[in-house]
Order: sequence, then structure tokens, then C-alpha cells
Amino acid sequence: MATEEELFASVDALLEEEPQLPPPAERARLREAAGITQARLATALKTTTQSVKNWENGRSEPKEPRLTAYQRLLKGWAAKYPAHAAPAAAPVPAAAPRPVPHTFTGPAAPGTPAGPTAAPVQAPAAPPAPAAPPAPERAARPAARPATPSRRPAAKRAAETAAADPRFPHGPLAVLDGDGSAYGVDGIVLDCPARTIPELVEWTLRESGLGAPRLNRHGKDSDPLIVLTASAAVKLGLPERLEGPEQRRSLRLPGDHPVVEQVARAKWRLTQRGFGPWARIYRKAQGHERQCVQLAILSWDALDERSWPGVADMEPARIARVLGVYAQRVITPRGSTAVSGLELMTALRPPTRAVRDEATGNWVPGHNPGSLGTEPMDPAPPEATPEHPVVVRSGWTGGFLNEEAYQWVRDVDLLTDEECTLPYAVGLDLNTAFLAAAARLTVGLSEPVHFVNPAFNPKIPGSWLVDLSHVELDPRLPSPFTPTGERPTGPAWYQTHTVAYAQELGYNVRPIEAYLRRETGAYLDPWHDRLKAAYLDTLADLGVTRELSDAEFLAAMERHKDADPALAAVLSAIKATVKGGVGKLRERPQGRHYKAGDRWPALERPTWRPDIRAAVISKARVNMHRKLLNMARMTGLYPLAVLSDCVVYPSPGASPLDFLPYAASGKPQPGGFRLGPSPGLAKLEGVQELLWAVDLMEKGYNPARHIKGGDAVLDEGE
Repeated sequence: MATEEELFASVDALLEEEPQLPPPAERARLREAAGITQARLATALKTTTQSVKNWENGRSEPKEPRLTAYQRLLKGWAAKYPAHAAPAAAPVPAAAPRPVPHTFTGPAAPGTPAGPTAAPVQAPAAPPAPAAPPAPERAARPAARPATPSRRPAAKRAAETAAADPRFPHGPLAVLDGDGSAYGVDGIVLDCPARTIPELVEWTLRESGLGAPRLNRHGKDSDPLIVLTASAAVKLGLPERLEGPEQRRSLRLPGDHPVVEQVARAKWRLTQRGFGPWARIYRKAQGHERQCVQLAILSWDALDERSWPGVADMEPARIARVLGVYAQRVITPRGSTAVSGLELMTALRPPTRAVRDEATGNWVPGHNPGSLGTEPMDPAPPEATPEHPVVVRSGWTGGFLNEEAYQWVRDVDLLTDEECTLPYAVGLDLNTAFLAAAARLTVGLSEPVHFVNPAFNPKIPGSWLVDLSHVELDPRLPSPFTPTGERPTGPAWYQTHTVAYAQELGYNVRPIEAYLRRETGAYLDPWHDRLKAAYLDTLADLGVTRELSDAEFLAAMERHKDADPALAAVLSAIKATVKGGVGKLRERPQGRHYKAGDRWPALERPTWRPDIRAAVISKARVNMHRKLLNMARMTGLYPLAVLSDCVVYPSPGASPLDFLPYAASGKPQPGGFRLGPSPGLAKLEGVQELLWAVDLMEKGYNPARHIKGGDAVLDEGE
């Protein structure tokens, strides 16, 4: 028989095994009951907001000394705010004339009546978790549609529900099927009776409860988005696909198509882009109320496979979920991811705000400081493209900025015997390198001003004509001043960051000319912050967090796309939004009928700013070279090739852990490449044998382009 001492020892052991903290959902409840935000709690505990989020959704646990402090705080809150059983929610009647929402999980059970149930309509369910399981394939239209189960922590769902705008109870968008079911992001399904495009627009604006609040108090609410499946498009009178070479090229319906005529007869308008894959239908705003609906037609390739992998082939409920997460974290899609990236800049930095007219006392639109304004601005000649009217009219022959991403391969003759004995070539890819470069980036906001023989100032954004051909660097590294990595041969135009880097390397710079801007600001800061949060939150939902060790991070990245294909598609779209948005800042003319010197539509946007694009790319390329140089100094390793944000190194092992620099403590050495999910940190791009990489280099191919799959032999476009 056990002694009293042995029994007490066993009990003590059990007590020690008790969890030190309450469950994650209870942690969030206590914080919300105390009225404390996650950001404020993070500041108090000297950690990050993302760490607090992870503690509250169960992805990670705090470690000492934060664990004891957090436990003490939670115990204090628990004494003040004890948990009580929540009373059952009373039924809420549906507000006319909005349609009755349902939730959808699958076909009705056998024996379920075919008509609607007589039960009172409940308030819409809380938003679903990004990691919620997909809805099963539906068969017949269900009579009653129970809520879809959710994996998102209850506290997080409750917080998002509380933050929802009551003007848009059914979320920002819906996916319309051919049977009149409009699948919302909340798991609800609305009944849409529309049989024509004008009826659909009227229903969306008057009854659907769709839309999203503005992202900036001086901005505008997001227009509701209706995504049409192929069957819905046909039901509404649209062709399932655009046929004919003319329509294929222009991606729009002809002006005499019955649907276009229907829209005009109903006194609705189309934008200059016409009725294409992303059609915007509107009327002039009435007071402060916008009248605009965005359509996206799936069978017309509205969702590009490269940006939205696999989404167009999903069931409507899953499409709504993917687009809904993107809309919540980034913006309601308004076109391609490139268009959405550009629209996000304006939504976060509206060009105008309300100001009081001193003469009349009325409120009128005025310039919003820090924005790009409402009028397009011509670039300086070296910042423009060769076909730009500024260049053609002036006969400019002074050269252009060539701030582009790296496409460089090291000369095979510069490979050392020691390097050739290494067995592997390992590719590292920088996470959203352009987004990292946009952080705290000062850009010009006013018109360019010409200067002759100016003194260089690294704090002034602009374009500088300077000779950097005297800068000598190790030939095993690409030149930081050209996208090809070749050494400059004479004076050329550079963006401020490129010239500042030459100065950082210890070389004198004497500009010959410059086009500079007097008014400056960090225009892209809100854009960067929102996209960074979206990127990190989505990665965290896929199991990749900043708390992971480097080995755990590499393992999590290997499987993150399989964790949830829907969220993996959201992640892909976020990355495409970054690159596409930067690219749109210098959109070139399109169409075979364009003539050099003519203005093209993109020039009418205040966001046609090739100088801002050059600033982002210049900073990204300089950041890459700085890491390459530091790696050479710390490890003696030199890259084999660089392509934009991907670099390939010879390695003694098949993992980045085999050659990245670490301190004796095990922490990564600052200055070089570091692994992690944050923008600017690196992840594994691919591993191949070194002989494979050398063979490509000898044939003139770039190993960084093919390190993932080794298909260089099949690619003739290198």
C-alpha cells in the first residue's frame, strides 16, 4: 500500500503538470474584458503584437521571464472579470429589404422539406476562420443551411464581428452561382433574384448588404464585388467565354452587345475599360452615397492563375472564402492583383480631404498632405520611358534611369577550385523584397526640379547623373549599380539610393546633373504596413510564425502550401499585389495601334510615378548587394547567380543552415542573409547539385531562375 508521503508526491507531480496559463480563448477573453488591445499588451510585455496574437490563438506559448509576468496579469484579470455563462442570443428578425442570409455546408439531409424553414432568422454568424475546412460539394439547393464550422479562436471571431460595419452586414463580396445563390465571405448564402446585369446591380446596391468601409477616414468605402461563375454569367446574358480575336485582344464585349445596351438603357455606365473580366458599373454619386458595383467574371479569366493559383476552379463557397480573406487583410479586389496593389495605395493615402473654405464656410475637397494629389504629374526626362511625350517632344537623348532588379550570373572562370569541390547549389529567396524596400522609403511628392552640378544629398529623392565607373569591387560580386551586375562604363542616371550606396562604400560622388523634388514623404508607409501584416498573418495561419527556430522555419515552409490550399492562394495573391503594384507605377502603353509620343491611359493617373518605382527597386537591389558583400566578408562565400530577389550559393550541404553565418550563441549574424518569414528575410528557394548550376552557367542560363525545378534546358527565353 502506498504511504502518505508517496501519495502527496504523486499529487504534487500532478499539480506541477497543470497548465501554467488558461486556455488561449480565455486569455483573449480576459484581455478584451479589461479593454486592453493586443498592441498595448505587447508593449507592456516588451514583445510584438504578433506574439500576443499567437499566444491567444494557441500557436505558441510565452517563455520566461514573460511567462511569469503574463500569468500574473491573467490571474489579476481573472479575479476582476470572472467567466460567466453567456445567455442564449435572442432571434433577430431580418431587416427588409435585404435578403435572408443562410449559411452553407452541404446538401440538405434526406427528408428535409424543400421550401424555406419557418424558423426565425438568426443574426449572421461570426466571420469564419481563414483555416476553416472547405464546404463540401453541394448537390441540390439546401432548405436550411447550418453554419460552417470554424477553426478560428472564438475571441478573434468575436473581435472581428464587433468591428464589422453595420452598413455591410454580409461582407465585402459574394460569388454568384447560376441558381441564384450568392455565397458570402461569412459562410452565408443570399438569394439573388436578378436575371439581368442591371437587376444584379440594383440588387447588390439596395438589398445585398455587401460592401466594405473605407481604409482611411478621408477615403471612400469599397464598392461591393460580385464574382460571376460561368453558369451565372450565362444566366445573365453574358457569353461563357469571350470569343473571336478582337474580343480576345481587347478583353471586352463589343459596344453593341445586348448586355452593354441593357446597361446603357438602365442609365448605368461602364468605365473606359468597358465590359471586360473586371467590369465596373456605376452612376454618378448621390451626395456621399456611391453607386458602383464591381463585377469579376471567372470564365473570362478574371482570376489569373499565376496570382490566384487554383482559385477559379474552386467551389463558389471556397472562392468567397479566399477572396474574403484577401479583402479583409488587403482590399476588396478591383481588378488584377496589380490593379488592387495600386488601388490600395490610393485607398490608404486618399488624394483629398475635407477642408473649410474660409470665404464661404463650406467644406470643400482639399489636398491631403502626404498624398500624390489628384492631378497627373509628368516625370523628368530621364525618369520617363522612351515613348513618353516628355521625351518625344523634347528630343531627349540624355539617357534614362535603369533601376531594375538583378539578372546576373558570375563568370565561370571566376569559380575557385575550392568552390567546385562543394556538392550543392542552394537558392535563397528574399520574402517580398520590394515590400521590404518600401518600408520607411522617402519619395518625392512634388514636380521634379532640374539642377546642374549639385552637391549630393542622400536624403533627397531624385535622379542623379553621376559617373560611378571608378568604383572597384570584387568581380565575384555583381556591381550594385547596374541590373546586369556589370561595372558602369561612364556617367549614367541613378536613383538616390544607388548613389548613396556608392558613398556608403567609401567612394566620392560628384553629380553632373540632377532632377530632385522639394516636397517629400513616406508615401508608401501605410501600403507597406498593411501588406506586411497581411503577409505575416496569412503565413502564421499556415503555421509559419516568427517564433520558430531556423530549422523549424525551413520545415514549416516545406509544408505550408499543403496546410490549406485556399490560404496558400491568398498568400500568393498578396505577393503578387506587392510586385504588381510596384510595376503599375510605370505601366507602359499597350496595343499595336499605339504611336510613340501619344499619351496613354495610365499617364492620366497621379499614381503613374516611375520615379517611385525606381526608388523601390533601387533600394531593393542595394539591400541585396549589401547582404552579398557582408556574406563574403563573414563567410568567404560568393554567389553563383542572382535573379531579382533570389540568390544561389555553392554550399557544403543541402540546407541554408550549412553555410549561413551564425554566432557562437547560435543566433544569426547580423548583416548577412537570415532565415525567417518577415519581408526581407530569406527562405529556401531550391537545392540542386553544383555541377547542375555550373553547367547552366556555361550555357548562358541563370541558375537562380531554375533552382526550383532545373528546367533550364527547356527554357529558351533566358
